[in-house]
Amino acid sequence: MSDGGLSKFQKRMNAIPKAARKAVRPALMQGGYDIADAMEALAPEADGDLKGSIEVTGPGQMTPPYSQPGGSHAVPENQVAVTAGNSDVRYPHLQEYGTRHHPAQPFFWPGFRLAKKKAENRIKRAIGKAIKEAK
Repeated sequence: MSDGGLSKFQKRMNAIPKAARKAVRPALMQGGYDIADAMEALAPEADGDLKGSIEVTGPGQMTPPYSQPGGSHAVPENQVAVTAGNSDVRYPHLQEYGTRHHPAQPFFWPGFRLAKKKAENRIKRAIGKAIKEAK
């Protein structure tokens, strides 16, 4: 079973000095904010609660309770999480996928797909720069 290159990526990240990893954090966070902005632009706006529930959570922090996907969890090092929903807004998955009585109005995954490439490129440039500077 293929892990999509995750093990190769993890092996390479472990080889990078900690100072270089720390230098990449701003690019990770900015990539997360870019993705969140795309999601907010696509989110349906009845009263603005859904758009306001989209959050970016940095490494070592906890995602909001009841957030989608996955609920509250700690974000590992060198990762950023973009979530929708909180203790007041518990319906992002219903909005995204629809129900029997309400058609789907996707915003989360289309927003992710729109902004993913730009975020990846920013992170790759930051990693390359950090590695060059760490040598």
